[in-house]
Formats: sequence, C-alpha cells, structure tokens
Amino acid sequence: MLNEKVVALLNDQINKEFYSAYLYLDFSNFYEDKGLDGFANWYRIQAQEERDHALLFYDYLHNNSEKVTLGAIAAPDVEMNELADPLHAGLKHEQYVTDLIHTIYAAAKEVNDFRTMQFRDWFVKEQGEEEKNANDLITKMELFGSDPRSLYLLDQELAARVYTAPSLVLD
Repeated sequence: MLNEKVVALLNDQINKEFYSAYLYLDFSNFYEDKGLDGFANWYRIQAQEERDHALLFYDYLHNNSEKVTLGAIAAPDVEMNELADPLHAGLKHEQYVTDLIHTIYAAAKEVNDFRTMQFRDWFVKEQGEEEKNANDLITKMELFGSDPRSLYLLDQELAARVYTAPSLVLD
C-alpha cells in the first residue's frame, strides 16, 4: 500500500495530465484554424503524450493495488490571439507540471516511498525535455516567425514530428 497523501497526489496528477492533453488539443485547434498544420501536428502529438502520461499514472496506481479516482477535466482557458500565444502558454504550463511532479516526488521521499520515487524519476527527466522543447519552439518562433517563408519552413519542420510512445515500462 502506498501512502494516502501520495495516492491522492498521483490521482490528481492523472487529471492534470488529461487536462494537459485537452489544453494541447486546444492549441492544435488554434493552429489548424490559422492554417499552420505543422504546429497543429506538433501539439496534437503533444496531446497524445500527455494522455499516455495520465495512463502511466493510472497503471501505476492499479499495479500497486490503489484505487484510481477520475475527476472532471476543466476546459482550457488560455487566450490565444497571436501565433506565439500557445507557445508561451505551453512553456508556462510545462513549468506548472514540473512543480506538480516535484511535489509528488517530495511527498514520496518524505515517507520513504522508494518505488514511487523511482517511478517519478522518469517524469522528472521527461519534464526537463518538455520545458526544453517548449523553450526551443519559442526561440524558433522569435527567430523565424515574422518572416512568412521562414514560418512556412518551421511549420514544415513541425509537421514532420511523429508520435513515439513513452519509454517508461511499469512492472
């Protein structure tokens, strides 16, 4: 049995990960409406990743004989007018998720829940990658976004992204 506080945080994280997927689908929708299919693709794949993260938490709780409690998923509330708005909101959101991951890790550490800490290690690393990717998108948009030809090439680059399932294996 896992610690009650840790279980509550893990259950909450399932909801947060599904919200992340929902948020990124909203970003994808924004870019679809703008005719930027590559940006839309990038965020649609990002949404798939977040959904899979939620399912990893789901499986982890079940594998540890803990009850999964699913909550309502809030509607995204990010105002998007400029092409870079979703990019900045995405970075801010990833920083928020990093804080959530660290909170769960700290709670597990406090009660010597080494199994959950080990499970969280993958997510700590993953969040580093997520923040770097979000920063890189902002940098590229700042460098190339004002030039239509360069924006087209950036959109093509993002269109080439393909989905790769998470590499974390649960025992």
